[in-house]
Amino acid sequence: MEATSKLNHVSILTLLSIHLLLKLSHFLWLSIIPLATSFEAILLLQNYEPMFHFLLLCCILLSFILKHFLLKPLPIYLIDFSCLKPPNYCRVPFSTFIENASLFECFDNESISFMEKVLHSSGLSEQTCLPPSLHYIPPKTHYSESIKELHMVIFPIMEDLFAKTKISPFDIDILILNCSGFCPSPSLTSIVINKFAMRSDIKSYNVSGMGCSASALCIDLAQNLLRVHKNSNAIVLSTEVLSNGWYSGKEKSKLLINCLFRMGSAAILLSNKKEARKNAKYLLLRTLRTLRAFDDKAYFCAIREEDSDGKLGVTLKRDIIDVTGETLRSNISILGSKILPISEKFRHVVSVIKKRFMFMKCEGIYVPDFKTVIQHFCLPCPGKGVIREVGKGLRLGERDIEAALMTLHRFGNQSSSSLWYELAYLEAKEKVKKGDNILQLGIGSGTKCCSVVLKCIRPILGEYEKGPWGDCIHQYPILASTA
Repeated sequence: MEATSKLNHVSILTLLSIHLLLKLSHFLWLSIIPLATSFEAILLLQNYEPMFHFLLLCCILLSFILKHFLLKPLPIYLIDFSCLKPPNYCRVPFSTFIENASLFECFDNESISFMEKVLHSSGLSEQTCLPPSLHYIPPKTHYSESIKELHMVIFPIMEDLFAKTKISPFDIDILILNCSGFCPSPSLTSIVINKFAMRSDIKSYNVSGMGCSASALCIDLAQNLLRVHKNSNAIVLSTEVLSNGWYSGKEKSKLLINCLFRMGSAAILLSNKKEARKNAKYLLLRTLRTLRAFDDKAYFCAIREEDSDGKLGVTLKRDIIDVTGETLRSNISILGSKILPISEKFRHVVSVIKKRFMFMKCEGIYVPDFKTVIQHFCLPCPGKGVIREVGKGLRLGERDIEAALMTLHRFGNQSSSSLWYELAYLEAKEKVKKGDNILQLGIGSGTKCCSVVLKCIRPILGEYEKGPWGDCIHQYPILASTA
């Protein structure tokens, strides 16, 4: 207890000292120009010697130096990541899914017909996987099966990440795990810490209820923690336990989850250590979170609730695509103001002025071209319709949304971890070059959006042999009409 209190005391002091330094440097930067101008005017009026002018110039240069070193954040590196390759025995072809569902007493003919229609229009292939518990008739959805599924999707990617990065579980300082619908006790992070015998002072965070935005959101959380805790390694684990979320009722708005969500998980290693740059794949440039839970329409468009028979499921409303578009626009507008070149910002502002003040109805508002600064896009993939709408909103072509469509086709909607399967696809195709920027967009229930911008800092070759695409990357991309 004493050691823990000392550690907490040190953390608080570190946080306060960084906060004070940032405030001091910011104050100096804001005040130095008017003060320097005033002093220079006084020196000129009083006819002081040139030496005093020289000293004033030195003070101004010192303020610039302080601003550069005190306000410059620590670089955060993404060393590597691992994605689960579900075993072949978990594969669920459409015919098997429909045949099994027809044997469940909970579904009527209308429900079966609806799910069959969703499957064939979803953009999923016959290769997607469900956990073993959902292969039983009826499915096993109790607590012990959820724990088994968690072990199945989390432990292998942790072991793979440790093997790829040659790092020990004892070297991990921060552990963040997100799983929206399953919150056991002990917590999910405690299960991982127990399995890999991690340190007693590890900082662990369990994130739930964040939907498909959770992985990007946890990268943002890891970034904030690594800004404070120097010389640290952090692991972000993203998954969804499907056996806990299976819906056994007849409401169509809840049956969509059964059809679209499939097995998947990802483990990401980040670090702020100087030596991490030698082996890191990416530099974390920026994250941005926006939330629209204040709006009832956004809040209720995707919500876990009971149906009229008391069966629990996630309701997806018809207006979810419109809400997704509104949420994305608010996030992208802020992000664009920070990363886009001046020329794109200027064209956008001019179009807004024309639209609002000159009543030029023939022209729409100019959508900035993010491809001027971003070379690759990892988009949310709940369905091919949403992917194409998001791509349309960002002025993206087929090449830009290819990774999202192919991930949906091969692995299905894997909730928050889908973003990393998309990045693994880009790496397997050797499309990511040194110096390229990657934008990851996560949109989840609430509704919330989180964007992550990464910069590739070394050549990435031969990744198709290591990742989840190893046995099938040569088959992609498939025809656009199929996707």
